[in-house]
Amino acid sequence: MKTLAEAVAQWTEDAEDYQSPIANLYLYRRNEPTPPNVCLVEPSIVMVAQGAKQLVIGEQCYRYDAQRFMVTALNLPGRSQVLEATPEQPCLGLVYKLDLRTITELSTHSRLPLAADVSSQGVAAIGSLTPALADPFRRLIALLDEPESLSVLAPLVEREIHYRLLLSDQSARLRQIASTGSQGFRIARALDWLRVHYAQPLRLDELAAHVKMSTSNLHLHFRQLTAMSPLQYQKWLRLNEARRLMLNEHLDAASAAFRVGYESPSQFSREYSRLFGAPPKRDIDSMRREAAAA
Repeated sequence: MKTLAEAVAQWTEDAEDYQSPIANLYLYRRNEPTPPNVCLVEPSIVMVAQGAKQLVIGEQCYRYDAQRFMVTALNLPGRSQVLEATPEQPCLGLVYKLDLRTITELSTHSRLPLAADVSSQGVAAIGSLTPALADPFRRLIALLDEPESLSVLAPLVEREIHYRLLLSDQSARLRQIASTGSQGFRIARALDWLRVHYAQPLRLDELAAHVKMSTSNLHLHFRQLTAMSPLQYQKWLRLNEARRLMLNEHLDAASAAFRVGYESPSQFSREYSRLFGAPPKRDIDSMRREAAAA
């Protein structure tokens, strides 16, 4: 029987990143430590089968390894970094996107202990990786060797994964976010709205009305759960989309700035440099050189 690390290694032998046929399952391998990379962490569990990683969100740092997993139930911007990896002992792991509807359903119909109050805790969380939780992930990856069985067996294992998470030490956080009456659920709706409408001018009172919160409560709980304000979150989305447009669609900086909602190219350039550490053209040129070298 393969270990979780061996299972991940099999599918990442020829590539650092592997998007599996199971839509919610992504596998990765890194052969050396990496600098912090800007990323958007979707509602997911991130596991390291070998090595160590960390995620920085705002001023909070979450370190995880083969004994600890990271979980978040919101779309959160951060900086991800591989801490421990060598060609002989690469960092191996997986990202599994969570289904909040499944969490809500299981929370409602399963006899689970009462959820604790996690409102004062951080925006993500580190949990203990137990054999009971690791085993269904190993079995899910093993199903990749049986493509004819995926459509029947994978949904069963995925449901078990959500159930095991609800029995883990991070159950309270997941259940609070998934609860339709919670502040976390309303902030999740606000995040979804911003991801769709990031290029539009942000009117906080309209966003608050959309998620059925007062403006002050929206601002307070949004910052508690994401470590930034709604305006800062919108700016982060705009800058990352502009970076993608310049890199993949070869737009110039001014065109990308206007496309994502900026009215001033100079303001766009200042804020881009602040987030990515270099002006747009220099940053994109550097990324293209690195890609060509790789």
